[in-house]
Amino acid sequence: AGAEAFRREDFDLREAEKQIASMRGQMRAMGSVNVNAVENYRLTRERFEQLNAQKQDLLKATEDLQGIIAELLAKMESRFRKQFALLNQYFARTFTALFGGGHAELKLADEHDVLGCAIDVVAQPPGKKLQLLSLLSGGERALTAIAILFAMLQLKPTPFCVLDEIEANVANFADYLNNFSARTQFVVVTHRRGTMERCQALYGVAMEEKGVSRMVSVRLADVGA
Repeated sequence: AGAEAFRREDFDLREAEKQIASMRGQMRAMGSVNVNAVENYRLTRERFEQLNAQKQDLLKATEDLQGIIAELLAKMESRFRKQFALLNQYFARTFTALFGGGHAELKLADEHDVLGCAIDVVAQPPGKKLQLLSLLSGGERALTAIAILFAMLQLKPTPFCVLDEIEANVANFADYLNNFSARTQFVVVTHRRGTMERCQALYGVAMEEKGVSRMVSVRLADVGA
């Protein structure tokens, strides 16, 4: 009598049995009941919260590092631009002194990427047109490289420097080297008379007898006295 109110006149027993069978199949597919499900969920959630907190810490650290990198890059770019401008001034003056005239400058290949772009060396020796370093003669390239070296030494002096032979404008090079030696000590590997005449001391190897070599040294200041 209690169930009479829920009675359905159009109830289809076969269809109901099919639904019951389907539901039972779904229940069997779900497997046995996990009595530890609540505890497993709690542990899993705690683990998730720990990992998520670590993830947020890493994201925050990444953001902070990117901010620091951006700030450092901005400072590096600003400092590089200032030092590059000074180097360019020194290079132009040194080039003119070594070549006895002409003009030269350093150019950034990309003004928007000063820290990563290439640097072009543009030079104009006396009597020639302005052109890239690669188009100059071997002697001109060597002397231009020496001009860049001296410009860098003016920008950031060093107490000691070793130079190899140079084949062009020896007199200008030797005079400039002699003037610069007040701040930097130079050791020059050379056989050129013009360079040796302006040195303070000479060191070499002499072979007075065939097959017999000996070291020789001369202090020109002592010889002059």
